[in-house]
Amino acid sequence: MKYKEKAILAVLDTGKSGNWPAEELMDELKTLTLSCGAEIAGEVTARRDKPDPAYFVGKGKAQEIVLLAAEVEADVVIFNDDLSAAQKGSLERIINGRVIDRTQLILDIFAGRAKSIEGKVQVELAQLQYLLPRLTGKGDELSRLGGGIGTRGPGEQKLEVDRRRIQKRISKLKKDLKKIEKRRQNLRDKRKRNHISTIALVGYTNSGKSTLLNALTASNQITRDKLFSTLDPKVKKLILPNKQSVLIADTVGFLHDLPHHLIESFKATLEEAVEADILLHILDASSPRARELKESVYNVLCELKALDKPIITALNKIDKTASEVMVDSFVKSTDNCVGISALYKENLDELLHIIEQSLAALRTHIKLLIPHQKMSLIDLIYKDGNVIKKEYAPEGVYLEADVSVVLAKKLKKIASTKHTLPSIS
Repeated sequence: MKYKEKAILAVLDTGKSGNWPAEELMDELKTLTLSCGAEIAGEVTARRDKPDPAYFVGKGKAQEIVLLAAEVEADVVIFNDDLSAAQKGSLERIINGRVIDRTQLILDIFAGRAKSIEGKVQVELAQLQYLLPRLTGKGDELSRLGGGIGTRGPGEQKLEVDRRRIQKRISKLKKDLKKIEKRRQNLRDKRKRNHISTIALVGYTNSGKSTLLNALTASNQITRDKLFSTLDPKVKKLILPNKQSVLIADTVGFLHDLPHHLIESFKATLEEAVEADILLHILDASSPRARELKESVYNVLCELKALDKPIITALNKIDKTASEVMVDSFVKSTDNCVGISALYKENLDELLHIIEQSLAALRTHIKLLIPHQKMSLIDLIYKDGNVIKKEYAPEGVYLEADVSVVLAKKLKKIASTKHTLPSIS
């Protein structure tokens, strides 16, 4: 039987985590820790106006952790926030054991979830960028690392190299990531040229995004009741009831107070949300903190500068909530919102109807006469939109169609050249 590391969880409550009390912060830290396969052997909560510069939770609480760690024979102490190199060093000396912070914990989960080359590159880059400023005076620590929570993944093989070699490796990973980003951008540009609308699934981790992707597209994306089960984005084709084809992209789950440097490291993955035409926000209706989860997702979207897009809210897991009143209240108070169960495929018809309406707002009705020398435009219009009327005339082909605003602008631009389109509105 595989040995489970015993972890003590330490939460500092400064009263500055918005509507998240210490109990909720501890619950989330527990969930993250369990996702790493560790056993929770103890919990410590400290309350201070601000973190202690030396011991984060204060020397008194640090001594309390020392006694608890000895009592339960803990392998690691996990803190709910980022620790500076000085804080981590002070805590490890007084505890005489391994200490990791929230970023290391999240990166450990990411390392276990990354399957694609892109995912592995992003995880290793984030690990090394986290490690680099903490190298000073850490030679002793580096010789100990190599197993356990916070050390797993592609970065572990580099933990015993010096600063210069790590910097060189970071430079190489950034170049690799640039190439990956360029390939992804080329794919997105191709979609735009073909005028294919894209919908990005966004939401708090473990809200049911992959389950909804499977339900809408009849795909077999692996789903697990775990945090960050999807690290690598997946794009699938969706045929709407009105026969319009769109692409729907699953993205990495968000988290409360997601560290800024992690958002930067995983920008290549999150670009699907930035470039999408519509965001489909999946929200866990069974969570008592649904509104706080929504706020956390919106904070990340704001940092990505993606809040200017149309957002549809799918209040998921209504099969697991006991409060129909809460669901009804949330739906009524939120624009473009519908309660669904992705697992049991409840209310998906209503969700698809809202998607069609939102896409329709991005479309316009055109009437135009396409001259014979521009017949290639007909295929473009058929791919992009819905042709309502088509008549042949001596001058060309007369069409009435609903197309994207982007294509309509392109057609109007063509109409301004010498190959004029006699009628366009």
